Amino acid sequence: MDVTSVLEATLSPDGAVRQNAEQQLSQAAQHNFSAYLTALAQELANEQAQSHIRTAAGIALKNTFSAREYARLREFQEKWLQQVEPHVRNMLKELSLRALQSSDSKAGSSAAQFIASIAAIELPRDLWPQLMTTLVQNVSSGSTNLKQASLTAIGFICESSDQDLRDSLTQHSNAILTAVVQGARKEEENQDVRHAAISALGDSLEFVRTNFDNEGERNYIMQVICEATQSDDNRVQEGAFGCLNRIMSLYYDKMRFYMEKALFGLTIMGMKSEEEDVAKLAVEFWSTVCEEEITIEEENSQAQIDGTEMRVYHNFCKVATPEVVPVLLELLTRQDEDAADDDYNVSRAAYQCLQLYAQVITQVIVPIVLSFVELNLRDPDWHKRDASVSAFGAIMEGPDQKVLEPLVRQALPVIISMMDDKVMTVKDSVAYALGRICENVPSAIDPNQHLPPLISALFTGLSTNPKIAASCCWALMNLAERFAGPPGCQENALSRHFQDSVTHLLQVTERNDSDNQLRTAAYEVMSCFITNSAMDCLPIIATLLEVIIQRLAKTIPMQAQIVSIEDRITLEEMQTSLTNVLCCIVTRLDKEIQPQADRIMTLLLQLLQSVGNKSSVPDVVFAAISAIASATEEEFEKYMPSFVPMLSSALGNQEEPALCSMAIGLVSDIARSLGLKTQPYCDMFMNYLLENLRSPALANQFKPAILQCFGDIAQAIGGHFEAYLSVVGQVLQQAATVTLGPDGSYEQLDYVLSLREGIMDAWGGIIIAMKTDNKTQLLTNYVEFIFQLLNIVWQDQNRSEGLLRSAMGVIGDLADAFPNGEYSQFYRADWITHMIKETRSNHEFQQRTIDTARWAREQVKRQIGGNSGVLQA
Repeated sequence: MDVTSVLEATLSPDGAVRQNAEQQLSQAAQHNFSAYLTALAQELANEQAQSHIRTAAGIALKNTFSAREYARLREFQEKWLQQVEPHVRNMLKELSLRALQSSDSKAGSSAAQFIASIAAIELPRDLWPQLMTTLVQNVSSGSTNLKQASLTAIGFICESSDQDLRDSLTQHSNAILTAVVQGARKEEENQDVRHAAISALGDSLEFVRTNFDNEGERNYIMQVICEATQSDDNRVQEGAFGCLNRIMSLYYDKMRFYMEKALFGLTIMGMKSEEEDVAKLAVEFWSTVCEEEITIEEENSQAQIDGTEMRVYHNFCKVATPEVVPVLLELLTRQDEDAADDDYNVSRAAYQCLQLYAQVITQVIVPIVLSFVELNLRDPDWHKRDASVSAFGAIMEGPDQKVLEPLVRQALPVIISMMDDKVMTVKDSVAYALGRICENVPSAIDPNQHLPPLISALFTGLSTNPKIAASCCWALMNLAERFAGPPGCQENALSRHFQDSVTHLLQVTERNDSDNQLRTAAYEVMSCFITNSAMDCLPIIATLLEVIIQRLAKTIPMQAQIVSIEDRITLEEMQTSLTNVLCCIVTRLDKEIQPQADRIMTLLLQLLQSVGNKSSVPDVVFAAISAIASATEEEFEKYMPSFVPMLSSALGNQEEPALCSMAIGLVSDIARSLGLKTQPYCDMFMNYLLENLRSPALANQFKPAILQCFGDIAQAIGGHFEAYLSVVGQVLQQAATVTLGPDGSYEQLDYVLSLREGIMDAWGGIIIAMKTDNKTQLLTNYVEFIFQLLNIVWQDQNRSEGLLRSAMGVIGDLADAFPNGEYSQFYRADWITHMIKETRSNHEFQQRTIDTARWAREQVKRQIGGNSGVLQA
């Protein structure tokens, strides 16, 4: 293989040429991995090679050790350790370090990426102990290019998400800090080096906690960073403010001295910078301060309840309010009328910070913002009008509602009238502010005075311009949710507006000039209005059902008219929106839907047959079918022969995890609806569920739902579940062995809690099933295991409400299944009593959780009483 030619081809604008070159590289790697790496590394280190060829070699090397999936990444790393001889690995490392010295900065950067890839493998295994020392020496005494490339390598190493590498970096903290601080000092004349150093410092802050605990070292680090905020190079300034953000989130408790001496002034100056990226990062510093203080307040509130140690709280935001908030308000006026929805500029950064500030200092922010609003709300300059209405919306969360209510009542007529503003950006901000009011201070909206003009203004805005459709829809949905009234109410505040609202939404969605975004948003509002409607709106919803069925039916023949990807996307979005509205109607009408059920199911099945692979439509169709099953209950059986082939296909489609997940949930819904009539389909259901449970292709998040599904099937078919009890019991016992490691992440904790809840739900369903058909003797071999699991749940401080509710259910169900005290010895354990008492007395839990715990307590009393009849009497 001619390496130079192949690398040249990987950069070709011709896709076919590029793909062929990538295949050649892949084949070379498979044929002889060592030779492949050597050829690329030699090209990267070759000073005679062209710059773009060296860069391509570096990219190929980096990609060799890159993968999004953890298992695939480990596979690549094992190849380095097992297929590349130690002397070859040493040679490759020498070549990469030599390439760092290149006068070609792009080659140096590529070499830095390759070094970081090797470091992720070798540093945790202590196979390259001299690397960090070498990089520090490069920064101390190397050429300018070598300094920059070495600092870049340190940055790449420190920013890695590989946990093994991150754990190993702590022992190198002194070396890392020496290099990055030396390069970041104001004495460093080369700004490229200083920029690389300050970037690497930001990435390394998590690993230098020991150094940061030392006051002398901390003072020097902070001095270097503060000086960097005053650099003439914007990149260095940005990196410095980025470091301050990271430091505030990691070391808040140590920041009081530096805030008083420097950071207040430096960050406010930074916020006023004409350089937008610098100003944004300075604003984000205060957003970080707000987030930290919000978190500390929440943690300290819990600590008071638990009687544990409270965190230090410096009140930085409140102290800085007179200086920071006015600057934020001024920055709100720096909008760009042409900015795209996803553009993040200094005005949007200021808005986010103002929202957070209001949550921290609550009422204190109100008079400052009100003065700004009163001064600018009617200003001829649209920037100031927009800033004032945005500021008013931003403080709707945080201050006490009693403080906000009179202000909102007074301001609402003016703000609603601003929906007629000539500037579209202002209209969008007004709609969003109205949404914030509806979400956070709905009590200030008078149903008679404010609601009619508010709804009218938002619907007018919705149909005016797609740009503001999202904000108008969000406001309308908040409005619908806040004025829904209690469940089952005969009428609510929106009842008198319901017919006109539905008519308006149907008109908007039918318009030829409506773009996809506007149509989708309007259908979302329609779904929300249906979900939150009162009983007196059901006749209107029944009439609407006919329109939605007709519209959805018309989309099916459109599949044959698709000629482009855009056509397919448009059609699928329309079908998804219509099916979602249909699902909401079925759910809202409930049993009243039965006369139309045959027609709806026929349409949904036709829709499933018409859509192609990789479509998102089946997900929402399954949700609609679930609603039909819940509404029709046992009558749903007549649809099973036609639907089961599609359901089984989805259950076995592990390449489409979202669809497979929906299918698993649908099996539970069908089982609950059909009851004993589920039995003919159980072999098929159980085979797919067990296969999915064992499959490495599906993520762990599927397992709790599958276990819950076992419980639903068991409860549906009663004693017939005996056929599956042995296998499922073994699965549940195995699942119970999954625990959270000492360094477990929040994701892992959530998974363990969900898994345990799934196990409890499964046993709850199985116990009820066996009791229903007098087969409780089949549970004998599992009782001790169930109590062991309950004890694990009790001893683990990480317990969710859902898990405890399920545990209470199992405790009560098992006692109810053996009413003669057969297992009273388990129920006499003190921890069972304490567990029930703690759940029953937790005032933060929902009533149904508390009721379940009370019921469990009564069942335990009966169990302990046994045959004596004392407690029964």
